[in-house]
Amino acid sequence: MVSKSQIKLITSLAQKKYRYKHGLFVAEGFKLINELINSNFKLNRLFTLDADFGLKPDEIQKIEERELKKISFLKTPQTALALFEIPEEKISRENILTLALDGVRDPGNLGTIIRLCDWFGITNLVCSQDSVDCFNPKVVQATMGSLARVNISYCDLKTFLENSELPVYGAFMEGENIYKSKTEEKAILVMGNEANGISAEIEELIQKKISIPRFGELKETESLNVATATAILLSEFKRKDFTR
Repeated sequence: MVSKSQIKLITSLAQKKYRYKHGLFVAEGFKLINELINSNFKLNRLFTLDADFGLKPDEIQKIEERELKKISFLKTPQTALALFEIPEEKISRENILTLALDGVRDPGNLGTIIRLCDWFGITNLVCSQDSVDCFNPKVVQATMGSLARVNISYCDLKTFLENSELPVYGAFMEGENIYKSKTEEKAILVMGNEANGISAEIEELIQKKISIPRFGELKETESLNVATATAILLSEFKRKDFTR
């Protein structure tokens, strides 16, 4: 049985301030929970209807469907919900292709971008402080487990870029055609806010502006979704690795 205090704790984790106050985040569904259990994330508590995770009995709390509905953040609750500890953040400065986000606010976009990083082998994702929290329940679900394989850090993005020795690329509507551009294997690619793009203070630090050309005959589409644009640009960076 889920106690009132447990319900209060879990539902409070919808808010960032309580996630960091308690040092916990929520994950739901067998596949996602199993991936996080088998990673470096530390399990705090698992609430489940009947799923077998191969854990010790004292790590699992069996609950009923009506109880799961009270604590789930999903419209259609799955068979399990787990609490994991938020790990200590590590800002990596490795000289490899790094993705940086400047004010990405939509949880679905961030979750998809984390999956893209996992797909393209981008191990370091750096986010500005005003980007959505990667432990937001909607972000966690959208990552579909990729959260376990990408190092995500939050920092003053301006300071991070100023202190980096890597070339800095930025996505702009008026940038150079990515299909004709020469890109570096070791670099930082900056993607901007969904509505406003890269901020003015970060734009000053961009060394090369790149863009995705429009091929439609009328060319009336205003812009691409930031996650879609990220997929195309990362694909081009990686493709050119094979031609060097």
